[in-house]
Amino acid sequence: MPYEPATFDVDVRARMGREPKGNAQKTVSDARQRLTSSSGTRSSYDFELMQEYASARLAGAIPIAAIVVILACVSSLWVPALFTALWAGVVLLSLATVALIARRFQRTSPLKFNASQWTTTFVVAECIYGLTWSTLALFTLVADLDSLTAVMFAMVLVCIAANAVSTRSLPPATVISTLPATLTVSINLIALGGTLNYTLAGVTICGEIFFVYLARQMHTADLDTITHQSEKDALINDLEEARQMSDEARRHAEQANIAKSQFLATMSHELRTPLNAIIGFSEVLKSELLGPHQVAQYKEYAGDIHNSGQHLLNLINELLDLSRIEAGKYELNEEVVSLVEIAEDCRRMMELRAKAKGIELVYNVGRNLPKLWGDERAIRQVVLNLLSNAIKFTPQSGKVVLIVTRSGDGGQMVSVKDNGPGIPEEEIVTVLSSFGQGSLAQKTAEQGAGLGLPIVQKIMDLHQGRFDLFSKLRFGTEVIATFPRARVMDALAPVVERKQKLEIYSEVS
Repeated sequence: MPYEPATFDVDVRARMGREPKGNAQKTVSDARQRLTSSSGTRSSYDFELMQEYASARLAGAIPIAAIVVILACVSSLWVPALFTALWAGVVLLSLATVALIARRFQRTSPLKFNASQWTTTFVVAECIYGLTWSTLALFTLVADLDSLTAVMFAMVLVCIAANAVSTRSLPPATVISTLPATLTVSINLIALGGTLNYTLAGVTICGEIFFVYLARQMHTADLDTITHQSEKDALINDLEEARQMSDEARRHAEQANIAKSQFLATMSHELRTPLNAIIGFSEVLKSELLGPHQVAQYKEYAGDIHNSGQHLLNLINELLDLSRIEAGKYELNEEVVSLVEIAEDCRRMMELRAKAKGIELVYNVGRNLPKLWGDERAIRQVVLNLLSNAIKFTPQSGKVVLIVTRSGDGGQMVSVKDNGPGIPEEEIVTVLSSFGQGSLAQKTAEQGAGLGLPIVQKIMDLHQGRFDLFSKLRFGTEVIATFPRARVMDALAPVVERKQKLEIYSEVS
């Protein structure tokens, strides 16, 4: 368990090292797909475009077949029915061939997809299909030319429009399926001569250009849609991967935090036992209970050992309290307590330390403050930590003010204000975090572990209270611990019972 954070660090560094390599591989893969793509984008896009082409061809096969039959029936008014039936049969046969190839493509596995091979297959099939449409120019051999030109013009426009829409996802197929009919009909119209025929030939060519351009624009729109969808899918995959990494990091962090709490609890417990012995024996040596020391400095050394042991014991107790609070195992032993009495006891305990530094310790208390419902030991720790910090960071001949009074919402509050160096605004978050210390505090005061204020915050949270810190550089700091109104044991107002008076009314007739 203790080695879990280290493993996590190795994993994170490994991922960070793989990121540039992964990006380079992705760039090379994208370039390779663009080079092997028929659309100049990605080979995977080619498959989707051809899937759309095949679907459009299959969906439009029956409507186009119906159009061919209708055109054959209409043209039979000017062209012999046998000839139009033969033309319609050839066109329908080639259309069925294109549809069968499209159906076979839809059954092909994407893993076996070959863009160039399928593109060639479709273009050849569309070329044959376009040539069958161009045979309508042969109608001029067996029909009246004056009445046939308008019919041929209408039929070729229908051919161009229907095929351009069906083959929009494959631009080469659009051109090859419409160009033969356009060329043959236009050449026939020009060969026939006349202003009307020239005009119809020009309109036919312009229609070809327009519908090819329209199909190209539709192809571009389809390609953009596929590209955006692919980018969205890639983004979703990246987000999912980031979420999984975040969950993994959070899990490792939770494991590390549990391991830290267990380590602190275990080590704190193991260290307190020998420390108590060190403190006890150093107290005996310092007090010279077994006789005076032959060397006067031994007493001073014993005092140093005793003070150092006390400092270590206090630090261990703070670590143990913090680990229990973070593990959710810090339980309040709640009872009726007096905040005024607790503050007074803490003031007396810290008064000697304040006098040793020449600090004036002022104590103000509100009148008739009721008692609180809370944990006396925890509240005492809050007041002691606040006073200890204030005295620690206040220079000699400074002033510390301790106030116990009502809060604005009816609760009770403890305020400790000093005229020390203050805390820079950007360091307040650091000071309130576990093991956090401000830069000025490190230079102007004795060293500490940075656990006092975080423990105060967590104890106030357990009491459903609030902790506020206000500081201004070179003007001092004020910290306020506020207990909520619900914990104040106010006396209930007496219940006044009102007696009902019996009134008798006499009825006067």
